Amino acid sequence: MSYRSRKRKPIAEINVVPYIDVMLVLLIIFMVTAPLLTEGVKIDLPQTTANAVEFNQDAPEPFILTVDVDGTLYIDDLQKTPQEVSIAATALYRLKPATDFLVRGDKQARYNDVLQAMVLLKQAGVETVSLVTEPLPPEAR
Repeated sequence: MSYRSRKRKPIAEINVVPYIDVMLVLLIIFMVTAPLLTEGVKIDLPQTTANAVEFNQDAPEPFILTVDVDGTLYIDDLQKTPQEVSIAATALYRLKPATDFLVRGDKQARYNDVLQAMVLLKQAGVETVSLVTEPLPPEAR
């Protein structure tokens, strides 16, 4: 008779083990794919003995225009036409004139293609355009 007098209470617990499993799988996926997403446009920069330039930490993020071997233009790893580059550079320079404008040209790219990229930025009103290079390895200096 005492059995009937006791009422069963529902168990109010949430089983979190499946959620933890899903989170661990997502963590592993993101850890594997994150480096692949930051790869960007594959170019081979020329190497020089020039010293690295120190950028102002308070300055806005630099505008980087990339020229690959075929002369294709990229902004933030997205392929752009010369007109799109000009429009983007003009807009950014008017909004943030302190922005550094950099041209990354592949060392196998034609000189004319890299020069035309610089001219596009100059025509957009940018006063200073810099070229990006890689430092020579210490043993080659």
